[in-house]
Amino acid sequence: MCGIVGLFLKDKSLEPQLGALLTDMLVTMTDRGPDSAGIAIYSEDREGFAKLTVQMNDPAGFEGLGDEMSKALGTDVSVEVKDTHAVIELAEAKLDEARTALAELRPEARIMSQGEVIEIYKEVGLPADVAKRFDIAHQHGTHGIGHTRMATESAVTTLGAHPFSTGADQCLVHNGSLSNHNSLRRKLAREGIKVNTLNDTEVAAAYLTWKMQQGKSLGDALEASLEDLDGFFNFVVGTKDGFGVVRDPISCKPAVMAETDQYVAFGSEYRALVNLPGIEDARVWEPEPATVYFWKH
Repeated sequence: MCGIVGLFLKDKSLEPQLGALLTDMLVTMTDRGPDSAGIAIYSEDREGFAKLTVQMNDPAGFEGLGDEMSKALGTDVSVEVKDTHAVIELAEAKLDEARTALAELRPEARIMSQGEVIEIYKEVGLPADVAKRFDIAHQHGTHGIGHTRMATESAVTTLGAHPFSTGADQCLVHNGSLSNHNSLRRKLAREGIKVNTLNDTEVAAAYLTWKMQQGKSLGDALEASLEDLDGFFNFVVGTKDGFGVVRDPISCKPAVMAETDQYVAFGSEYRALVNLPGIEDARVWEPEPATVYFWKH
């Protein structure tokens, strides 16, 4: 049992509230998963720039990293530290070089996400504590996804927490369990897709990345997952400009959605949505089994 929340904003006037709204939604789901929590925030695009969100158990390791990476890459690199995470921002053309430099300069650093707009913050602990550590309530953005985990198939660690990001500006959260993740992990490895943890959800995220690398849209990749993934799952997926939802054909895991002129929201339970603005006038429904839903800016 885990808790998922997601919020896709249509109304730009709500963007300064994204972090606060998501935090409230996720904290409401605490009793569905007290082991670890995480949030992905999608912010406005700065043309020509990209960012890495990285984690280190000892934040002291971030000291001097900006200057060292600037020297190694021959370009300006900014590093904004937030507790055990830091957002490294630099010219988009230097992103691949930055990953290589980071591995050499700070081999203990672990990349949580990369892309033009995505930032992922996740740690072991309760949602309220994790959100407070990273000041999520003051984050601005266009859409975001959150997850609180009750571990079932792998260890309670930072890397085992959701969301999982396996492609640029992509992430996935999951409630359920997959029965064929080990065979899929081997198949993805043969295709050159690396999975870093034993978590079945990372396999699902990597599967979608693989499908999209083959030229499929997110919607088509989610449709394919209904055939190729065995088990129970509710997936909420984020991309640079989109937000997708799919449930397995049996749909034994709870899910509810709400839509107004201002937003689309997802929650594992309706109580996650009750404090959203205008919720009393929203169209509220339970997502259909084996049906892909997708919204795009």
